[in-house]
Amino acid sequence: MFSWINDRRSHQRTAEHLYGAVVAQARQPSFFTHLGVPDTLEGRYEMIVLNLFLVLDRLRGEDEPAQSISRRLTERFVTDMDDCMRELGVGDLKVPKKVKRAAAGLYDRIQDYHNAMAGNDEEALAKAIQSNVFTPEIAEPITSDATALADYIRRSHAAMAHQSLRDASTGTPRFSDIVLLQTNRANP
Repeated sequence: MFSWINDRRSHQRTAEHLYGAVVAQARQPSFFTHLGVPDTLEGRYEMIVLNLFLVLDRLRGEDEPAQSISRRLTERFVTDMDDCMRELGVGDLKVPKKVKRAAAGLYDRIQDYHNAMAGNDEEALAKAIQSNVFTPEIAEPITSDATALADYIRRSHAAMAHQSLRDASTGTPRFSDIVLLQTNRANP
């Protein structure tokens, strides 16, 4: 009779574990040192969103348990944004507005990245990354850093597509290694 309570708790634990894996991946130093992602609050936000997109896209279109985990994962992101704002000293009256903007950014980026991936348009994905991660004002010209990050997304997306849903949804998403392209900046 109360099995839904256990399911909800199980999905919440899974989402917590998945979010931890997403954040750990987003904190990989190579994104910042080798791929040119700005090591700022905005840059770190973008890397969390980008890696969260990969997991959420893998769960998209699956059965109800996967959808429940996806919802809990998104809720965990919003909670994390709220916590971060408060830790940064943002005033209580401004926190909801900033969290709402962060959540809206997540949904916008997920849509951008999903559309670019669905169209198999390598340039569209690099443009979306360029405008979201590197230069919000201008999406041209596409930098080698944006191209390398697009390559990372495609390889991670493919790796997760070949991963069983059980593995992908239990907190062990298969992210790709971060490959440095010849045209990228030299090692610092």
